[in-house]
Formats: sequence, structure tokens, C-alpha cells
Amino acid sequence: MSPSLPLRDVQLPASPTWWPPAPGWLMLIALVLLLLAIVAAVAWRRRRRRRQWLHVFDQEIAAVTGAPSELAVIASLLRRAARQARPGSEALRDDAWWQYVDPKDTLSLAQRNLLAEGAYRPSVDAAAVADVRAWARARYLALLQERRR
Repeated sequence: MSPSLPLRDVQLPASPTWWPPAPGWLMLIALVLLLLAIVAAVAWRRRRRRRQWLHVFDQEIAAVTGAPSELAVIASLLRRAARQARPGSEALRDDAWWQYVDPKDTLSLAQRNLLAEGAYRPSVDAAAVADVRAWARARYLALLQERRR
């Protein structure tokens, strides 16, 4: 080799930039975004459906006056929710009904009697009805969510 040749060092190409990413990374990002959108849509629909059910419960309760009437509406709402959760369960009576509607025995015997017979009493304690209403609202929602599983 001749010393007069103009040789230079090997020049390395510039390193690739971080943007735009390779097509595989773009597909992975798109897949993750799609999954997040699906999860958000399902959560939104569930929340909306739950709000609608609670709105129906509250509307039905607000439409009546008097504690005995309110207890009758609560019992009716629980029967409707039970029918939607498991068709035929609205026909259950006595212990079978209570085992289905209150499987964890969260209602006391006095509250059960109030819910079963309160609509036929001339007067009922408003505080006791409020306790039953709070329990029934939660159980109504649980029964309706049960039907979707």
C-alpha cells in the first residue's frame, strides 16, 4: 500500500432515533391502549347500570308515603330483583325465601318480621324502617348484580 493514499478511519453511522418506534412496538402500544379502552368501557357500563338500578330503587321508595307502604315497596323490589337474578325464586316462601334473600343472616329476626309483616301494621317505627331500607338497597343491588354473572 502506498503511503500517499488518503485513508480515513471507519465512520460509524448515526445511532437510530427513539422515534418512530419499530412496528412491533407500535402494535404493542395499540394493543395495550385497546385493552385499556375495553376495561374502561366495561367499568363505565357497570357503574352506569348500577346507578340506574339504585335510581329505580330510590324512585320507587320516594313515590310512596308512610312507613307501611315503604315496607311493601321494599318487599316488592326485593321480589323483582330475586326474579331477575334467578327466575322462580320470587315464589319461595318462609325460610327458603329468607335463605335466598339473606344468605349471610345479616338481618335480625325483628327486622325480618318488620319486612315481612310491616306493610300490614297500622304504624311502624321510622328508624327501624330506615335500617331495613339501607339493608334492602344494598341487597337489591347485590341481587341484580348476581344475575349478570
